[in-house]
Amino acid sequence: MKKSVSIFWFRRDLRLEDNSGLWHALTSDHPAVPVFIFDTNILNDLTDKYDRRVHFIHQALTHIQSKLASIGSSLHVLYGTPLNCFQTLLNTYDVQAVYANHDYEPYAAMRDNLIKDYLLHKNVSFNTFKDQVVFEKSEVMKDDGTPYTVFTPYSKKWKLLLQQYPVHLFDTHTHYSNFLPQSPIPLPHLDEIGFNHTDIVFSPPELDVLIAKDYNLTRNFPGIKGTTRLSMHLRFGTISIRSLVTQVLPLNETLLNELIWRDFYHMILWHFPHVVNHAFKKEYDSIPWRDSTEDFERWCSGLTGYPIVDAGMRELNETGYMHNRVRMIVASFLTKHLLIDWRKGEAYFAQKLLDFDLAANNGGWQWAAGSGCDAAPYFRIFNPHLQTEKFDPKHTYIAHWVPDYQEFSYPPCIIEHDVARKRCLSVYKNVLDTKHDKYNLQ
Repeated sequence: MKKSVSIFWFRRDLRLEDNSGLWHALTSDHPAVPVFIFDTNILNDLTDKYDRRVHFIHQALTHIQSKLASIGSSLHVLYGTPLNCFQTLLNTYDVQAVYANHDYEPYAAMRDNLIKDYLLHKNVSFNTFKDQVVFEKSEVMKDDGTPYTVFTPYSKKWKLLLQQYPVHLFDTHTHYSNFLPQSPIPLPHLDEIGFNHTDIVFSPPELDVLIAKDYNLTRNFPGIKGTTRLSMHLRFGTISIRSLVTQVLPLNETLLNELIWRDFYHMILWHFPHVVNHAFKKEYDSIPWRDSTEDFERWCSGLTGYPIVDAGMRELNETGYMHNRVRMIVASFLTKHLLIDWRKGEAYFAQKLLDFDLAANNGGWQWAAGSGCDAAPYFRIFNPHLQTEKFDPKHTYIAHWVPDYQEFSYPPCIIEHDVARKRCLSVYKNVLDTKHDKYNLQ
């Protein structure tokens, strides 16, 4: 006889602690079975079988499994399409309800609607909850009920709402006894799902208080350890955004603002889904981007002749990470120096970044290209030389990633900065018909 259970479906929330949907599953009327699905709809699109992200997820699941085993329960990990996996689950258990956390990306919405419809036909409820952001969808709106498109007033309203509705942490640990008692179910090995071990090592995330306190002073300098490096943990939910906000609040407002940017970009994606494939400012879709395969490949490979740009791209290619200041520099360089479509750069980052998040990645690229909400204006074109002088003055970062930057073998500049700047201003102005005389464009 099948056991009557509730299912909690892990997605972007790979932790037991302070997990909204998991708390609701554990406080339901039935024992909870925690489930994760290695979704072949996603995995089949990953051409690199040494994908660190997949290995990271596998290690995070192993960590969860060890905790569950210690309390006499088990994680149930499946491999396949979500629909096929839920068919298997309903054949295995007498499922009364399914719990999960909201996911705002287009594929996730389509997937969840499909599963919801399937479960509805089986008389099983599908319940989802806010978890990966502090405020979502339409919770932070203008007084007239429309969504913000500029960050500063959004952040002010966000902070006001936080005072009115303080962060609530979910005490999941007090309900662990409601996990279904069962022997550990072996996780599929990486090679069983078509992937290989990499050099990534998962360890439980922890905020470095010393870095957090000095974050506003150190965050822009890629040559030092001055950022939290928690972005991957936020992406996969191995750390709770609520818990992190409560830690950051008394420490550093600049760091808090960075966390608010995450909410802001998720809100933008929710209200303006056209940004996935098009410019937020639709007139920017008319920019005549250059289709230079050679220039794009030099940018991807870190061979532009601009050491700060090349350092960022080489760091990305080797580690799957790039310092945020450098992300802005390389994005500006691709879109404005090389006049290559921001969507190509966004797609390359999506392929390489360990912390890839559609909302944040899209928002960052459109900011750099000038096409996004609250974006850098098109006439603001980062000068890589000045960015280097300001943020890597001793070339500490550059020397680490581009040790050949002073050698004869190092490639010449792909284009001179002044030439690129004038070309960019001309191309953008011709399309946007901006009254540029009121700006200092010299």
